[in-house]
Amino acid sequence: MGTIKTLNKWANAHTYYPLDLLRIGLGIFLFLKGILFIGDSQYLIQQAEPLQGFGGFMLLIHYVAPAHLIGGILIFFGLLTRWAVIAQLPILIGAILVNFIGEMSVSNLLSSVLITALCIFFAVYGSGKHSADYNLKMQQ
Repeated sequence: MGTIKTLNKWANAHTYYPLDLLRIGLGIFLFLKGILFIGDSQYLIQQAEPLQGFGGFMLLIHYVAPAHLIGGILIFFGLLTRWAVIAQLPILIGAILVNFIGEMSVSNLLSSVLITALCIFFAVYGSGKHSADYNLKMQQ
């Protein structure tokens, strides 16, 4: 708990608008990816096809889209950002691994690696000073 408070203090002291815009962009990207997966569920099934032999395939299919939708909204507003980002990490690591297990798609691999790196950054950095978390904390 003390580590999180220390990270929050550091992040609030070193917050910049470009980082907040990056967090908002990450939230929008994840939200739109969730809409894409709901709108075209066959695309999600096709992407996860290399994992079909493993257990929990249907659980995976039903976890990815809602996690992207809800996580994208939370990250966009900066509410529970660390928790939302941590919920995205297993999905993104799976997206990277799918490229090595199944057919390699360089564009999917690059976007997965970039989004994973951003999520790891925001898991450490937090939501920043211009977020719902900060505003709620300041109202206490």
